[in-house]
Amino acid sequence: MRYLATVKYNGTHFQGWQRQPEVPTVQGSIEAVLSKLLDKETVIYGSGRTDAGVHALGQRFHFDTEKEIEDLSKFRYALNRLLDRDIHVDEIVKVADDFHARLSATSKVYQYVINTGEDDPFNIDFKHFYPRDLDVEEMARGAKLFAGRHDFRNFTSKEEDDDGFVREIYDISVSRLKDHIIIEIAGSGFMRYMVRMIVGTLLEIGMGRFSVAETAKLLDNPERHFVNYKAPPNGLYLVKVDY
Repeated sequence: MRYLATVKYNGTHFQGWQRQPEVPTVQGSIEAVLSKLLDKETVIYGSGRTDAGVHALGQRFHFDTEKEIEDLSKFRYALNRLLDRDIHVDEIVKVADDFHARLSATSKVYQYVINTGEDDPFNIDFKHFYPRDLDVEEMARGAKLFAGRHDFRNFTSKEEDDDGFVREIYDISVSRLKDHIIIEIAGSGFMRYMVRMIVGTLLEIGMGRFSVAETAKLLDNPERHFVNYKAPPNGLYLVKVDY
């Protein structure tokens, strides 16, 4: 039997999503509890990886069991009771045996939160504190470059890619909410550091230290010239994954 779960987590104290030996990760923490509840070593398959310090509001993962879980509500309750308090499973549903949390995904939405106002010690792990006067209109103009299907090889640290570093951005927006700037990106999929490099570039555009024209030269460029800017992880959230 195969089940799909939706999970949210505070990524501050984890070394990312992917299981690693001897360090706390989201995947490793969930697998340990699932294995205990199911009385069998259980592996989970996420919709994708998040970096150390990155948060999630709607990450997805699937797992298999030999027997059907009779009461998913009680099972989810028991799972959350045993999980680290930085992790919470919102939903578990039964899916087809050929469903895959990563391969079946059609889109993912990320959001990046920038605080340009007063420092807030209670949100230091959840927003990027950047007290600068940013040109949001110019950032929005730069963001439009990324919309559509492009070669993003200069906006990822990934060394090789079966799809030629080509991904499609369905929608990207830059908006101001009082002293906060919200960047939201929806796309077919994202490579390592891709969102953070895009955000980092937009921040440099907002500061006037990098231009829209310079950004255009890095996009769809068959030669690798890695962008020099990468936003920190604490402002980034995986908002949802659609199928």
